[in-house]
Amino acid sequence: MSRITASGIGAVSPAGWGLEPMMAALDANQRPEVGEFERTTTGGEVVRTPVLRVPKLEDRSKLPRDPRLRRASAVGKFAAAAMYEALGVERFEAVKAGDLRLGVVCTMMNGCVNYSNRFYGEVLEAPATASPILFPETVYNAPSSHLSAVAHSHAPNDTLVGDGAEFFTGLELAAEWLERGDCDLCVVVSPEEADWLSAEAMGYYSSRMLPAEGAAAVVLEKDGAGPQLMAVPDSVNYAGESDRVAAFARLWQELEAEDDGATVWADGRVGVGRFDLPENSVSWSGPRFSLRRVLGESLGASAGLQTVAALARLNRSDAGSAIVTSVGGNEAVGGARWSR
Repeated sequence: MSRITASGIGAVSPAGWGLEPMMAALDANQRPEVGEFERTTTGGEVVRTPVLRVPKLEDRSKLPRDPRLRRASAVGKFAAAAMYEALGVERFEAVKAGDLRLGVVCTMMNGCVNYSNRFYGEVLEAPATASPILFPETVYNAPSSHLSAVAHSHAPNDTLVGDGAEFFTGLELAAEWLERGDCDLCVVVSPEEADWLSAEAMGYYSSRMLPAEGAAAVVLEKDGAGPQLMAVPDSVNYAGESDRVAAFARLWQELEAEDDGATVWADGRVGVGRFDLPENSVSWSGPRFSLRRVLGESLGASAGLQTVAALARLNRSDAGSAIVTSVGGNEAVGGARWSR
């Protein structure tokens, strides 16, 4: 069996556009400035919800130049920027020229909520004049469609919709495509955009969970020079276990994680005891970080950002191997193990 390796990573986060600002925030354990959503109810009450937003894009070179991206929603632009950084300009141009076949896998939970809100708002207010140009941007596979289009890719493209652990299923699918020879490279992207509805809904679970947005991208290839994907077990579905602690224990066993002092653990803890219980149930004395405590809970994007941060630390030799885990909100527990 071939070695599946991560040959490129990219990120968009509340810390900024690109890997560098995200890693700076994590290294300093410094949360970006918190903003807020504000809306007025029909009764005149003003509702304010704290949120970590991606800052405005100031450097247009962070995005590939393509007319499609002018009308793309924020989630599509986040995805494109993360993919562009992960591929790098040289490989991106090689894909466009047809010299490399690029597979695209997007994993999402919330999806294209802002344009959906706008489109269906127009439909409810004045259906005869609702803009049909918005509708294609409301579907879950809009970001993945944009990625293949701007890269001129004709290789497989898929969008997986799940909870906060779906990114690992995306890694599994990408590895399968590479093993079958369906593509030369495969980028797994996890983008999410924040909106007031999901942000407020998160508050019903815990007022200490901070909604966020962003995107992560990991480029996989066979026998490359980057960190190797050592294990990505099938996600452990909650339907088959008594509780989330048991589900996590089963995943942990399948990951074959070693607390050897040279392995860094990028966990999915958010700082809320009942949500963090599965990952807190495992004894660990080695290096460990919780990205969501710094950059907030960005639903489907968080596990991707955890993975990118773990791979960045392997690339700069902070550790010899890495474990990444995520306890999904309503579906499964997922994880992966990497080695430098």
